[in-house]
Amino acid sequence: MAKQTELFPDSPFHLSPLKMRRNAEHKVWTENKAQLIARYLRYFVFITKHGAYIDGFAAPKEPDKPDSWAASLVVDSEPKFLRQFFWCELDPERAKYLEELKARQPEIRPKRHISVHIGDFNTEVEKVLASGFITDKTATFCLLDQFACECEWKTLVRLATHKNSGSNKIELFYFLGVGWLNRTLQAFTRNDHIPEAWWGRSDWRELAKLGPTKLSMRFEDRFRTDLGYRHVYSYPIFEREQGGRQMFTMIHASDHQEAPKLMQRAYRGIMKPLEPEEQLEMELGQLDWN
Repeated sequence: MAKQTELFPDSPFHLSPLKMRRNAEHKVWTENKAQLIARYLRYFVFITKHGAYIDGFAAPKEPDKPDSWAASLVVDSEPKFLRQFFWCELDPERAKYLEELKARQPEIRPKRHISVHIGDFNTEVEKVLASGFITDKTATFCLLDQFACECEWKTLVRLATHKNSGSNKIELFYFLGVGWLNRTLQAFTRNDHIPEAWWGRSDWRELAKLGPTKLSMRFEDRFRTDLGYRHVYSYPIFEREQGGRQMFTMIHASDHQEAPKLMQRAYRGIMKPLEPEEQLEMELGQLDWN
């Protein structure tokens, strides 16, 4: 049978994150994680024209690879519409990288606020949210690039409920280490309060039986039902070596209708040159943040 002719061959289509994982052209590698976040935020600030950025585990994972450090890429991104930055790091030695990054930022107008928090983000988040900078009208984005079970579920609840009902919630970029999480969970023969606090429930052992896709979908479901986000999608992050196996899932949760489109654009175009500011202003500048 002859192939049916498409009526509108040039029309746009929606490419789901699960389909993107099957196409090598759209794969994002572990070294591109930070670039994915920075590129997405670059798109979004053309809509918001302002914003606050929270990074719960902000020190560089690999200090000798600056392109893999999200805090640095985001604060240096142009245009500099983001105004408030909150960087948190548990290890005082690693936090020195954040202090150095803050010190070398140029003076600009309007003035930016940069705060470095040394301590457990599950505790420090209260100081961030009590700072007075994050109001119901502030476009706020929070990166949670944890290694395994460091970000407790109560912290997600605190972030998701900070703003009053009717306002767009704090947007979340939640990295889930699906490449090794089942082994990590199985290793908890004691101190099981850690994974229970991370998952927020006592049934966390069931997660160790799930593969990357089902595990990601389980988290997606809780971000929608328990945290109340309108748009939740998972984006697979792959390792170049060992057959390109999936190492992370980045779960993106937002209330804004444009957020999934912008994240898919960032994911699909991660290896492409950045678009000119004039182009993004024309495409995104007239969209409404609220």
